[in-house]
Order: sequence, then structure tokens, then C-alpha cells
Amino acid sequence: MPGWSGAARRFREMLGSGRPYVQPGVFNAQSALIAQAAGFQTVGLSGYSLSATMLGKPDVGLTTMTEVVQMTGYVCDAVDIPVLADADTGYGNAINAMRTVEQLIKRGVGGMFIEDQVAPKRCGHVSGKRVIPMDEAVGKYRAAVRVRDQLDRDVVLVARCDARGVAGGSVEETIRRGKAYMDAGMDVFFPEGLVSKAELERVAREVGAPMLYNRTGVSPQLAVDEMAQMRIFIVANAGGAMRAAARAMWDYLHGFAREDVAWDERVAKETAGHPTADLHQFVGFPAIRRLEDEFLPREELDAKYGGSLGFRP
Repeated sequence: MPGWSGAARRFREMLGSGRPYVQPGVFNAQSALIAQAAGFQTVGLSGYSLSATMLGKPDVGLTTMTEVVQMTGYVCDAVDIPVLADADTGYGNAINAMRTVEQLIKRGVGGMFIEDQVAPKRCGHVSGKRVIPMDEAVGKYRAAVRVRDQLDRDVVLVARCDARGVAGGSVEETIRRGKAYMDAGMDVFFPEGLVSKAELERVAREVGAPMLYNRTGVSPQLAVDEMAQMRIFIVANAGGAMRAAARAMWDYLHGFAREDVAWDERVAKETAGHPTADLHQFVGFPAIRRLEDEFLPREELDAKYGGSLGFRP
């Protein structure tokens, strides 16, 4: 069956390589472009970062399926590398999850993860999480697999398990669920909120599936080479880019509020020569100009650009 997008095929090939890939979290098309320019081979659309930047709210299940699908589509359109979507809980039960999977595949994702939290969900590294019964989660994952198989078998489905972080949660329950989720046909296991390398090693050994490791929050900052023998497929850095962007904007705007144009002039001097200093170039004005030259009538271009002011690509 032909795939919906080449990104899914590439992501499936990456999964089959047996090596780990560091995956930065992004929150819009521009941050994804910068991650691609940095040389990363895949990006993840972070639900935490999206909620913080789009809504100015914490990751407690406030974003809707429509909002997440729309932003995911923008990111997929902007980059040439596979995008892993954060599908939260699938935005409802198994039936809702089926539509979520369909919509994300049609936007061109390489893969997506769906978690077993009770809705409204929350960030996997804060307290107060709850998980749905395992048989309900298994049904949701089976439903997701069915839709994926109908549309594009290359799309990588990731089962996220939050059982470790709930009240009374345990590694044993994470392992029990992980085995069941893989038996349901999911491709990758994502044990969220493990608190030590020993826990990660045990889950990897006993579940026996490719895994996603979210290197943040309560989970230790392990180096990639420490995970080489654990079948780790994705090493996620979900919020780093968002935190860096927030700090940069905070510093710029507070400085600008104090010093007005003098601050702006100093920042321009400090960033001269930086790849993003010429933002017109970075976002693609020259490429648009080349397309205009190729497809628009010459008289229209002469009237449009002749004597006009501003940046000239």
C-alpha cells in the first residue's frame, strides 16, 4: 500500500536502523526549521511547548485535537525530516483516537505517540497524573493501529505509559502495560517519568521493544552512548528549544523596554553575521523571488519591483 508521506517511510527506516536519534522538541514551523538547520534528523512537536507558546498555559490538556493537528501540519510542511506528533490521549476514547490518528497521518507525520492518561491529561513530569485501565488503553492502541494500517503502514506508532508517575505507580506496572501495548501492535514503547538509569535498563530488558526516552524532568539526563544497548530509538529533548526561546524573548523585550532603540541597535550589532540575523533570507524571501521570476509575467514583475523600496531578494 502506498504511504501517505515520504516522511513516514524515512521514520520507519530510522526505526529499523537500530541506532538512537536525538529528537528536539519544537513548537512551530520556525523552530522546526532551525532544528533541521542544526542537523537533527527528526523533530517532535512538543505538547508542553505548544501549550506554553500557543495558549500561554501549562500542559494540562487544554489544547484541542484541531489545534494540535493544525500546528503539526504547519511543521510537517516546513521541514524535510520526519515529525513525531504528540497526540496526547487521542482526545477521547478509542473512537476519538481513531479520528486523531487519521488526521495526523493526513498532515504528513512520520509518527505519533498516544498516552494512557486519564483526560484531561497533564505533563508527564508533574504530579497529579492518573492512568486509564489497561484494557481501555489496549483498545485505544488497537484502534490506532487499525487506522494506521488502513492509511500508511510506515507511520510509527508510539505507546506512552504514565503508570510510573501516578500515586502508587511502579516500574512493574509500567512493564506490564508495556508488554500489553506492544502486543496490541504498537511499534515503540515510551515509559514516561522513569527516575533512574536502572529503571530504564529494566524496562528495556523486560518489555523488549524499541523505546522513546524523554530526557527531562524527573528522568535523568543520560548521554546517548549510555543508552546504546537499551534499544532506545528516540532520545527526546522536549522543552529545551522552547525554554531557550522564552529566555531570549524575555531578555530582549525587557532590555528594549528599558533602553528603547539603543537596545535594538546594540542587539543588531551583536547578532550581525548570525544565521538568523538576516531573517528575510532565513524564512525564504529569495526562494519566493526565484519562483516569481519563473512563473509570473515579466511586465507584472517590472511593475511590482521597479522603484519599490525595502528588502530586495
